Amino acid sequence: MLDPSEFQFGPLLIGPNRTRFRLWAPAADRVFVTVGNREHELSAGNGGWHEAEVECAAGTRYRFRIGDTLVPDPASRMQEKDVHDPSVVTDSTEYRWRCSGWKGRPWQEAVLYELHPGLLGGFVGIEKHLERLADLGVTAIELMPIADFPSRRNWGYDGVLPFAPDRAYGTPDQLKALIDAAHERELMVLLDVVYNHFGPDGNYLSLYAPQFFDETKRTPWGAAINFGQPEVRRFFTENAIYWLKEFRFDGLRFDAVHAICDKAFLPELAREIRAAVRDRQVHLVLENDDNDAGLLRDGYDAQWDDDLHHVIHVLLTHETRGYYEDYARDAAANLSRGLSEGFIYQGDPSPFRGGTLRGSCAKGLSPTAFVSFLQNHDQVGNRAFGERLTSLTDPMKLEAAIALQLLAPQIPLIFMGEESGAREPFLYFTDYSDPKLAAAVREGRREEFAKFPEFADDAKGARIPDPNALTTFEMSRPDFADNARSDLYRHLLRIRRERVVPFLKGAVSEKAQAIAPSAVTATWRLSGGKRLILACNLGDEPVPAKLPTGKPVWGDPAQEAIPPCTTLAWIFGA
Repeated sequence: MLDPSEFQFGPLLIGPNRTRFRLWAPAADRVFVTVGNREHELSAGNGGWHEAEVECAAGTRYRFRIGDTLVPDPASRMQEKDVHDPSVVTDSTEYRWRCSGWKGRPWQEAVLYELHPGLLGGFVGIEKHLERLADLGVTAIELMPIADFPSRRNWGYDGVLPFAPDRAYGTPDQLKALIDAAHERELMVLLDVVYNHFGPDGNYLSLYAPQFFDETKRTPWGAAINFGQPEVRRFFTENAIYWLKEFRFDGLRFDAVHAICDKAFLPELAREIRAAVRDRQVHLVLENDDNDAGLLRDGYDAQWDDDLHHVIHVLLTHETRGYYEDYARDAAANLSRGLSEGFIYQGDPSPFRGGTLRGSCAKGLSPTAFVSFLQNHDQVGNRAFGERLTSLTDPMKLEAAIALQLLAPQIPLIFMGEESGAREPFLYFTDYSDPKLAAAVREGRREEFAKFPEFADDAKGARIPDPNALTTFEMSRPDFADNARSDLYRHLLRIRRERVVPFLKGAVSEKAQAIAPSAVTATWRLSGGKRLILACNLGDEPVPAKLPTGKPVWGDPAQEAIPPCTTLAWIFGA
């Protein structure tokens, strides 16, 4: 079990006025720590470590000096202002927890709400939404990454100081207060963490620890992180445990783990986390384009189910370009497989990937091992104009898809604004102070879409919002005032909470089948002798079907037919 006092990385307050500083800098002969106008040399030890104890208290600003370069602590717990500025010594015992008895909630109760902290006003601003979300039926909020990134606006996936909550969102104690307030309302809080790369601005690791990266392995962001190096594994393991123990997060969502080249690291990480946090329920969720079902049997609770999203998106919008190509043929059959087995691609050839086999067998996994969503930050924000489904499909079809998502046994995720029927886009935004980097991101964004026919016209391509513009960020803030769909979400989530969730443990799929090009039926056996049956028609015409007798808990069937743009749900049993 890893205790915070045993952390190798980051400052440690060891007395009221004494701090231990450590830095893993195997490429540096000498390392100094500057504290105010004083400078102290760290003693070089074994394995590239440098260490010193210095008379200074919590609140002290400090930086390391290597040669002529001043750098922040890569494991800084807080920055004075931004990523290039001094780090700050913090006292982990200073915050007084109000909800100290919180033990978490079972995973099957999760209804996730993904949000961008900056668009909701930082940690203090998010707190103002908690009551509304709890009333809606949400049971967990999931923060997009908060690791310190350059300047004030960013999706968070360009973070460079993984232990430091970004100061644009608030202080560590304000983050703890948010989590406390969530727990008081019986809301879990999950955090999205990025262990596959660092952002392009503010990462100094290559200067003094080039062993952090493996130049022989490449990712979309450059050289892969070298998880074969023990200190690197330790850095990220400590980071995960730090968020869970220091801030009492209820779980972590691991971004794009398919880009982590060392496949042994993830099972090891799960074991370390489970050993370190034994006093409450903690949930570990993956984003993994590889569809590696083995990880869902080896320490991880669930994976974001892109397959299920993609096929529903095809049925709602009829878009078939890019990765949607893989789901266009026999879409209803693909949907039935996704509902019954989770993954659609389980070792099958992917046309989008040139026929490469993708995925592994998911049979036997619980439906709750998959997180379902109709929208999320990627699927909206990676569009050129960030359109939401409210702008892309028929409202009745969308409501049918919402009912399918919220009543099926998979764990549902709602993207901020969905619940109010928001029409504002969610765009890709940054705030780079380096004009060259800002220009490169802007042009790269436009080049990314240049291959699509609708952007062949330079004028339209030029209208793709500039990620670095303040207006791009402001346009992405959802308007919660309309609440056009709040009653729909509240009603469906009440049915889920009362009629589905109590019987999800041990749920198994009995069968699912396509009954028309845009319609499916699916049945699950739940615990307690319950049986859940869903019938969904995302097409424009009624679909003849042999439907169960008895009144559905959701929807109004026509005689022996599923009406167009409709989801029906029955729950039978003792």
